[in-house]
Amino acid sequence: MGLLDSILGRSRPVRPDLDRLFGLPAAALTLQAGTGFVPTGAGAVCFAAVEGGAFARLKGDVRDLLDVEASAAPDPGAGAGPGVSPVTYTSDAYGYTWLTVRRPAEDLITLVNDLHAVNALLEEAGFGPNLLCSLTAFHAPESDAGSGTDRTRDLALVYLYKRGTFYPFAPRADRAETRDNALELEVRGLLAGDLALEPDMERWFPVWGAPGLGGSDGQR
Repeated sequence: MGLLDSILGRSRPVRPDLDRLFGLPAAALTLQAGTGFVPTGAGAVCFAAVEGGAFARLKGDVRDLLDVEASAAPDPGAGAGPGVSPVTYTSDAYGYTWLTVRRPAEDLITLVNDLHAVNALLEEAGFGPNLLCSLTAFHAPESDAGSGTDRTRDLALVYLYKRGTFYPFAPRADRAETRDNALELEVRGLLAGDLALEPDMERWFPVWGAPGLGGSDGQR
């Protein structure tokens, strides 16, 4: 940092540290022990797509990379089975692209490796500025005393690419586009020793309609 930056209180952007994603499996154990949330087997990388042949080829490279291990999923019902690609692409209402990867719920390590590989490929191809975030989805059963039925609560651990930090996102199933702030704060306290958590809560951006949350799973 230069002298002028110090005087003006400016700081240089933090270099993305993708290896922080490898802290997710340990964090998942802490999360399960403290809240009962478990991985769903779904993860996603969000980026601002660009037009052109280079980007189209890159999407194909990502599919080829992850399809190699698709047959390793032992249970087609839990993840991608033989002959089924673990990769899908979706577009949200804001025009961002979500690349979703699915693995067996119990194989979070492979899923995290996939997310790391996707981010690294995009970065190495010069699309680092287009990367926004990655998320790993979790869920937990919740009894609905009013109806006598069970429903599922959703939770995501979101990694901000440009910040190198994580934050919890917990959409409420009973209210449209409403967050469970109490749960998010509880998760922050639980995972403080496992992940680099984002200290600025104004950057805990909502990811409404993200793949793997609330049944949102459109494909293209």
